Amino acid sequence: MQTRKLGNSNMDITPVGFGAWALGGGGWQFGWGPQDDNDSIAAIHRSLELGVNWIDTAAVYGLGHSEEVVARAVQQWKGPRPYVFTKCGMRWDKNGRVSKVHSPESIRQECADSLRRLRVDVIDLYQIHWPPEDNGPTLEESWQTMAALQKEGKVRWIGVSNYDASQLQRCEKIAPVTSLQPPYSLIRRQIENEILPHCERRGIGVIVYSPMASGLLTGAMTRERIAKLPEDDWRKNSPELREPRLSKNLELVERLKKVAARYKTVPGAIAVAWALRLPAVTGAIVGARNAQQAEEVMRAGEIKLTPQDIAEIEATAAAQVAR
Repeated sequence: MQTRKLGNSNMDITPVGFGAWALGGGGWQFGWGPQDDNDSIAAIHRSLELGVNWIDTAAVYGLGHSEEVVARAVQQWKGPRPYVFTKCGMRWDKNGRVSKVHSPESIRQECADSLRRLRVDVIDLYQIHWPPEDNGPTLEESWQTMAALQKEGKVRWIGVSNYDASQLQRCEKIAPVTSLQPPYSLIRRQIENEILPHCERRGIGVIVYSPMASGLLTGAMTRERIAKLPEDDWRKNSPELREPRLSKNLELVERLKKVAARYKTVPGAIAVAWALRLPAVTGAIVGARNAQQAEEVMRAGEIKLTPQDIAEIEATAAAQVAR
C-alpha cells in the first residue's frame, strides 16, 4: 500500500487503518454486542498481512478491553510493528456509563492506564476523544496536558477527535495539532464545508472514522440483520437504521453494489474509497470483526474511483439527502 504523511508527524500511514471500536465487545454504553477475542486478533493480523500499518483504538472501547486485545495482537504479530493510536477524555463508572472528563489529572491517569494496557512505553498518537460538553476552558487545559505528555515522551504525537474548526484553532494557539479524527461517510458529509478546508490549510492530518457508516454501507446490514442486533449493540437505536432513513440508506447501498461489481469488491470498500478521494483526508479507520471482513475491506485504499463512479454514487447520496 502507498502511504501518506500524517500531519506534522514523522509517521507515514497507509490510507486504511484498523479500527478497534467493535473489538471492545458488548456490556457497555456504546458496545457492539458480543465479540470473540480470537476473531479480533485474527482480523488485526489479516489486516497487517494486507499491508495496513496502524491501529486505532480508545481506552473507553469495551472499558479498556479493546486496548488489551490490541496489545495481544501486536505482541503476537511477527511482522513490522504497526503504529498504535488511542484516545482519552471518556471515563466510565462501575455500571459502564460513560462521561466526558477533561481535567489534567484525569488525562494523565488515562495515559498511564493506556500505556499499561497497550504494554508500550510510548503511545504513537494520543487523541482527545470529544471536546468538553460546555466548550469551556477545560478545552485549553486538556490540550496543555496533551502537549506536556508529548514533551515528557509518554506520547509521540497528539491529536483530537470530533472537534470543529474553531476548537482546533483554540488548540493550535497552545501546541500544534497533528491530526483530527472526524466522522465522514456518504451519509455524513458535514466536515466538507469548513473542517476539511481548515485542516488542509493548516497541515493537520485527517483520519476519518465510520466511512462505512458503522456497517450500514457494507451491504451486509439487511432489515433482517438489523432486527436481530443484540440489545447491547448501540446501533440498534441509530436513526440511520430506522425509517424514514433506512430505506434511503439501503437504496444507496444498492448503488454502491453496482460500482463494487465493476471493481470485483464489496460495497463497503467502495464507501471507504469514496471517503479517501479527497486530498485533505489522510486515512480512513475501517473496522473488521474477523479475518474475512478484513480481507474484504482493508484493500479499499488501493481503489481509485473514477469521476464517473463518484458522480454515480453521489447522485444517489444527494437524492437521499434531498428527499
